[in-house]
Amino acid sequence: MARTWLSIRVELVSGHGADLWPRPGRVLAAARSHSFAQFATAIDLAFGRWDLAHLHLFTLCDGTQVSPLDWWDGDAPDNTVDGHATKLNRLQAGEQFAYVFDMGDDWAHLCTVTDKRIDPLDELGEVPDHPVPYWGWGSLPDQYARRWDGDDGQSPTPKRPARGLADLPPILPWWGEHQRG
Repeated sequence: MARTWLSIRVELVSGHGADLWPRPGRVLAAARSHSFAQFATAIDLAFGRWDLAHLHLFTLCDGTQVSPLDWWDGDAPDNTVDGHATKLNRLQAGEQFAYVFDMGDDWAHLCTVTDKRIDPLDELGEVPDHPVPYWGWGSLPDQYARRWDGDDGQSPTPKRPARGLADLPPILPWWGEHQRG
């Protein structure tokens, strides 16, 4: 097992009509036997997405496109290979490829296979059965560009409580209406 897993850097480049800078990112550990569909799910979860019912598409450096064909209902782009059957073992150290989640909002990512392989026991403390993030940085935008619960994109930001965290239940000592001693 030692040093057999890929370490793949994933940077969120753009989405929902905006280019992101600095680009938030995550580094994921993945076995070469994992599928591109499994890797897509891991990316989506690592970037805080909860509505996973959207099409996604990888574009490899040679132009090959990878996506779960059963999701496209027969309308997948020409020459797309199945993401459930296509494994990460086709990736090489240093290779870069793109991942787009949600073909309407176009959350585009640059993926880079790092030059060194990793041992999941050393990096993660276990050998998971799916790709997982193990490093990251940056602020993640909301999947639908919502800034708060109920944001309709037009209303002003809700007013902050006058007394800090007074609107919270007093579960922790610094929450709620009570005074600090």
